[in-house]
Amino acid sequence: MGQGEETKTREEPTIQIQERGEIFFFYRPKVGKEEAHGAEDVQRLYLVLRPESGFEEKQDDHYGKEGGSKRGASQDEEDDHGGEEGGGAGCQKVDTVEKQPLLVRLVVMGRKSLPQPAKKSTPYWGFVEMVTTQIQHLKAALQGEEYETRTRGHRHLPDSRAVGEGVYRILRHTGKKGMHTHLIYKLKFPAEEKVGHSEEDDESSSSPQEALNIAQEASFIIQIKSPDQHKSTAGRFRGLDNKRKAAFPAHLQGLFGHQRYHPADPPDFLNYEGCEFLLISASDDIEQELGLDLKTEHEEEYKQCSDLLETFGDDAASDVFTRPLFEATWA
Repeated sequence: MGQGEETKTREEPTIQIQERGEIFFFYRPKVGKEEAHGAEDVQRLYLVLRPESGFEEKQDDHYGKEGGSKRGASQDEEDDHGGEEGGGAGCQKVDTVEKQPLLVRLVVMGRKSLPQPAKKSTPYWGFVEMVTTQIQHLKAALQGEEYETRTRGHRHLPDSRAVGEGVYRILRHTGKKGMHTHLIYKLKFPAEEKVGHSEEDDESSSSPQEALNIAQEASFIIQIKSPDQHKSTAGRFRGLDNKRKAAFPAHLQGLFGHQRYHPADPPDFLNYEGCEFLLISASDDIEQELGLDLKTEHEEEYKQCSDLLETFGDDAASDVFTRPLFEATWA
């Protein structure tokens, strides 16, 4: 496992690394689809954050709805609502643990893509679906299944596909307008030359990375949403049902005060299933924006350098699973 390395290239701006780790991207084709051929065929976009091991606070090891034994009709209902509600395990007993095995967070993006990092856009909502130290739980969450529903009969949920692998940082950025936090990442796979850049505004001719706005590198401002805020029918982000929202311990919840959002400082907020957040586009050039040169551990594009293959083992042997990752083509 490698989190890469970073080098500060200039004194300004003032930043402080809060968390280092590996990041993986997956998409799942829609129910009943054998393959995806464009963004319109995508059911879910997942981010997997695997921070470097250390002293961390996390909730009890319990995986959420995506890793459950059956999705059934509830999954169909969630699909009909565009994926902006549902998921999250909500209130869980919270323990403080000293040394954890490698922690894995499964994150769902509500709009099934990332914001375009180089363009100012509406914030994108997402939530932490699962927090676990068991890689089998993650594998189960990303696998497909066959199930029955009362209204639609037999349904087929396809396996997820790997579409990106790299390193990430969560950092504190202090500027003229105060302090905020960034989630930044840089891809190791697919290689940059594999990702085509179509001049046509046609999703079918775009690579999955282009269609889902997974740039080679990106910087987003990340804000954590307070679970104590009531839903607003007029608001853009409906969020999770109350039972599925995170239950932060008092010392984290207290950081919000009366505010609806708080920077991801500390990143421990993300260790709670049901944690909701916003990503706001900042830049597609990390060094220019933050004066930070982020490098992956292996600059080679050889498949044997992939940590994802090592992590998933035989489950990653399928061409369908890895084709978007290594060839930057739909599957």
